[in-house]
Amino acid sequence: MAFAAALRDAAKATAVAFGLFVVMVGLRTDVGPTGALFLRTRWPEVAMLCAAIFAARLAMGLWVMPRFMKAAGSSMSGPLARIGTFFGMGLLVVAVILPAIPGIERGQIDLAILVLTYIMLGWGLNIVVGLAGLLDLGYVAFYAVGAYSYALLAQYFGLSFWVCLPLAGILAAFWGILLGFPVLRLRGDYLAIVTLAFGEIIRIILLNWVDLTGGPNGISGIPRPTFFGLPFNMSGDPGTFAHFFGLEPSPTHRVVFLYYLILCLALLTNWVTIRIRRQPIGRAWEALREDEVACRALGINVTTTKLTAFALGAMFGGFAGAFFATRQAFISPESFTFIESAMILAIVVLGGLGSQLGVAVAAIVMIGGFELFRDLGEWRMLVFGAAMVVIMVLRPRGLVGSRTPTVALGRKRAIGAEFVGEGRG
Repeated sequence: MAFAAALRDAAKATAVAFGLFVVMVGLRTDVGPTGALFLRTRWPEVAMLCAAIFAARLAMGLWVMPRFMKAAGSSMSGPLARIGTFFGMGLLVVAVILPAIPGIERGQIDLAILVLTYIMLGWGLNIVVGLAGLLDLGYVAFYAVGAYSYALLAQYFGLSFWVCLPLAGILAAFWGILLGFPVLRLRGDYLAIVTLAFGEIIRIILLNWVDLTGGPNGISGIPRPTFFGLPFNMSGDPGTFAHFFGLEPSPTHRVVFLYYLILCLALLTNWVTIRIRRQPIGRAWEALREDEVACRALGINVTTTKLTAFALGAMFGGFAGAFFATRQAFISPESFTFIESAMILAIVVLGGLGSQLGVAVAAIVMIGGFELFRDLGEWRMLVFGAAMVVIMVLRPRGLVGSRTPTVALGRKRAIGAEFVGEGRG
């Protein structure tokens, strides 16, 4: 009986995969010797992929899922919480000493900077989606507001990065409040559609307001941050970072400084989020996430609760945007498309709604793993999507699905993933 059910499930999955792979893999347009386009077919690859899907789904239905569900039913919340604590401390230690590890090159530090940027963005969006339960598909808009705020303030007013950084966060929080007001009565899919439209509105404004934002050409020559007034350059002249500390000028100095800068910003985001979760406003966010009607019945001001979640999440997105602008020294609307919002939201969902450690692990796996598969060319998106499907099948509530209540009577105990509603935190 179980074999027949698993066989039917595998056949259905194979049929769906065949319908997708026929167009995505089986048919391809190539340029011929004369420059004309022709259609090339790849049916053996389609057959191999469908066979792999059938075998994997059959194995999952017969052996993997029954054993996994049996293991998930056991009470493992306590040991997993302790393991997570030590794992998080280990990740922090590695992050602090990463540039000093022998064999670490500049390219790897650049990748670590990119991962930390997405970790910070994931923690910022986690406030809105994971804690307050508000589905936001336009988070990249606040990322863009922070980046363009820093670029314009630095170029037109000559302000330094350290002055523009809080201003970029404040401006992004202001736009978060502007977004919050129209969506106070919306929930679920309707809220997602409005936030998606908001992200596209910001991108189109940046694209068409050529006099201010440069339009599709973007803004170049964005000033770099300094180390307490000491610029990083290769001249070694008096007043530079290398001359002040008696070092040989090297481009690695700026990269390492940017790495520790984004690490401090990410840790600040994490610390503020953890502290606020224990405050009344953090508990109001969690109440709003669980049941908005009950939240209103308890006398909680839902309007203020939603606006604070949007504002605080947007502020950290603005900080990350300012860092992105100063790191790249060039920004354009192409850097703030919907795919960025989808990527950040996927990090939050795969990591576990409301879980700080889960978001960090998901960002490392998704961003770092995506770079590892770069040599696969056109196949890396397929590998990337398959990995996401496997994670969501095996861990539908995210990598870290357990929760620890912010306030508890007596001893705090982690809530196992089997008692947490899927997609609700």
